[in-house]
Amino acid sequence: MTTKHERGTTRSNATVEGDTDAAAAAADCVPPPEKKQKGFRDGVSAVGTSSNATAAPAASTSEEVSSPTERVASPAQQQHFKMYKPPKVLTQFVHTARRRKKRKLLGDYYHFPESTMAIGRLDEDSEGLLLLTTDGKVSERVRDKAVEKEYYCQVDGTITQDAVDKMKGGLEISVQGTLYSTLPCMARIIACSTSDDSGQPIPNDIPHPVRKIRDARHGPTSWVSVTVTEGKFRQVRKMTAAVGYPTLRLVRVRVADIDLGGLAMGEVRPIDIDI
Repeated sequence: MTTKHERGTTRSNATVEGDTDAAAAAADCVPPPEKKQKGFRDGVSAVGTSSNATAAPAASTSEEVSSPTERVASPAQQQHFKMYKPPKVLTQFVHTARRRKKRKLLGDYYHFPESTMAIGRLDEDSEGLLLLTTDGKVSERVRDKAVEKEYYCQVDGTITQDAVDKMKGGLEISVQGTLYSTLPCMARIIACSTSDDSGQPIPNDIPHPVRKIRDARHGPTSWVSVTVTEGKFRQVRKMTAAVGYPTLRLVRVRVADIDLGGLAMGEVRPIDIDI
């Protein structure tokens, strides 16, 4: 399998498809119902922690939400989900830019409970396994650098073992305009016995693409599995490009011991997370 891939009140800048913009962070969590906004506008975040300790308390009304401490759910009440995020879907619950209003959001696929957050991100063009939770502590544990994320990458051309070995040993990529040396990772070439509708090879355990990636008449493609424990912005794409094989399709297939498990594109399932 190819390497692992690449939300809420607490987020890490170490997600493969990560982004640290504050507006994006606010959009990552299912907002509370409209009538409850009074209790949140003075700095109480979606999982019940205050982000503005000096704000004056809201006036007491019959609609006011309970205190942050009272809002924290017990571990038994927390809910977790896994989803196959399709390409061109934003890893957030609220639109933050006019130009992206036509893009679908996570809430278009499932009625998630209030305070649900995505754990890490997949960028707009990437797809595959996305974990979601109502528990900020679980989100922190999953985003830890000790947790593996595996990705399948369909690359331009027939990738060589030499290129795979270079990725495994670590290489230099650009991160925010600065050279960064990636940590050693696991990588392997995926042998495919089936083809998609355009005649290109495809692994057996992922869905066919929603659009044609590359017609077989226009040159070959191949697949490589990359598993990383860190997650700089678009890291896996940059790694394959650095060895001469740009990524055409990126699918996250595993986080720790949680895999796609036959999820259809856009499907959401409640799960237990024990990480």
